[in-house]
Amino acid sequence: MKKNMMRAAALAGVMTLALGMFTACGGNTDDNSATGDTTAAAGDTTAAADASTDAKDYSNLSGKISMSGSTSMQKLAQALAESFTAKYPGVTVTPEFTGSSAGIEAVTAGTVDIGNSSRNLTDSEKSAGVVENIVAIDGIAVVTNKDVTVEDLTKQQLTDIYTGKIDNWSDLKGSDEAIVVIGREAGSGTRGAFEELLEVEDKCKYANELDSTGAVLAKVASTPGAIGYVSLDVVDDTVNAMKLEGVEPTAENIKAGSYFLCRPFVMATKGEISEQSEPVQALFDYLKSDEGKALVEQVGLITVD
Repeated sequence: MKKNMMRAAALAGVMTLALGMFTACGGNTDDNSATGDTTAAAGDTTAAADASTDAKDYSNLSGKISMSGSTSMQKLAQALAESFTAKYPGVTVTPEFTGSSAGIEAVTAGTVDIGNSSRNLTDSEKSAGVVENIVAIDGIAVVTNKDVTVEDLTKQQLTDIYTGKIDNWSDLKGSDEAIVVIGREAGSGTRGAFEELLEVEDKCKYANELDSTGAVLAKVASTPGAIGYVSLDVVDDTVNAMKLEGVEPTAENIKAGSYFLCRPFVMATKGEISEQSEPVQALFDYLKSDEGKALVEQVGLITVD
């Protein structure tokens, strides 16, 4: 009984931390929301919900782990595959980057072990038996071409740009230059989270809809007057990163709750983590370890506990 009480206390602490993080990320209260409400995120998420006081022996671990999904999670997935297989050389981890919705479809169908998604799961996806395991929090950065002189946007101004109400930078005290609106393709987790956080689903006027985070970054960097959105961890000096409501897109500001564009990184499984193969269970245990948390931070993301 004492052991069960310890597990219950640990689980309660994890849920409290997850709830606090999602409040900071501006989760809404619509149960059918793609980004989910804060209570559902904390209650349904098994980011660390399989936490146990029992240490497992993975010294002779071997096998294969397949994962597919979000292109925004490429940096994390590749770093995780490299570090995990270095620790457990008997395991092969194969990540593919097909988009969030495709990854969820694959794990639902049982063709991969893990479906990577840069958005919360929908109610219909959960009802199919897919479990939402949140492993990190990511900021969505709004980036512009280097020639754009506007440095800060309000939420309303950003909304007006993406819905076509503002189409020239001069309307925002910038140069007389057309705004070229770049976004992701339908089905992208980044697009889904971005549009929902701005409440502009099915209202955006895109000049280009691209199929990967890297493609958006490259297109914005090469197109005068362009604006786009990408995962915070991929931002580099080829573009300008916009302030939103006067707040810079940094991990510190996301943790403080002052930067409103953020979303979860989900590694979904068909069934609970405890029902998965030993290598998959070991992977999630690794992510919850100090070494795993350090890896999450090294790739520019925020840990969930």
